Amino acid sequence: MGTELRGWLFDLDGVLVDTAGLHAQAWKAVFDPVLEQIRPAEPAGRPFDTDDYLRFVDGKPRLDGVRDFLGSRGLVLPEGSEHDESPRLTVRSVAQDKDRRFCTLLEHSAVRPYPDAVRLVRALLDGGRLTGVVSASEHCPALLEVCGLDGLFHVVVDGVVAKAQRLAGKPEPDTYVYAAQLLALDPGVTAVVEDAISGVAAGRTGRFGYVVGVGRRAPAAGLLSAGADVVVSDLDQFAALMGLLAQEAPAAVEAAM
Repeated sequence: MGTELRGWLFDLDGVLVDTAGLHAQAWKAVFDPVLEQIRPAEPAGRPFDTDDYLRFVDGKPRLDGVRDFLGSRGLVLPEGSEHDESPRLTVRSVAQDKDRRFCTLLEHSAVRPYPDAVRLVRALLDGGRLTGVVSASEHCPALLEVCGLDGLFHVVVDGVVAKAQRLAGKPEPDTYVYAAQLLALDPGVTAVVEDAISGVAAGRTGRFGYVVGVGRRAPAAGLLSAGADVVVSDLDQFAALMGLLAQEAPAAVEAAM
């Protein structure tokens, strides 16, 4: 990889591990009953779908995802409190319900890493690059361990770290910038690898040296408009161009995709 890019920061869900579909299922299982209970006028009451997931929820902290999706339908819920056990609908109760449903899905699913992502990370490590994971998920360390990826990254900035450090979630760049700081690298010599529109936007806003969009689920046009320098369908395609990146400008790589 190009010598100017010394660090590589990866999103977790949908980039390293095949869990984005589980997140989408869990969100739908939560939001559809909420919409039925509130009964907004059409079209605000239509069921939650994949486009809603990609546009308003994917890659974001749970609380932000609840606010942003409901806001897209013109709906507002009270925030609630962390330990509120009343049955009323709040932003926090919806977010907590989503987490419970996701954990249940995880228990009944065989979560696997994406082989193409593993190959790319290993190639980067072999080339002396620094690597990290940046995720809104509070399950990040456990998922990395289950998938056998926990030894491949120098830093992990997840939802727990973000909360402790009071870092804003994606699409704000704070978590990525913090990960670069932990690696003692400037964002300008660090790349971001993301499948979420919010994550790509974070990489671009944070002035990272290169932003790779992974179009496993999100349309390439959406990732490019959010600021990706290049969009690939899988990371083997990108790894095949590592020799080009060592010698040519990113624009040449994009043209080759």
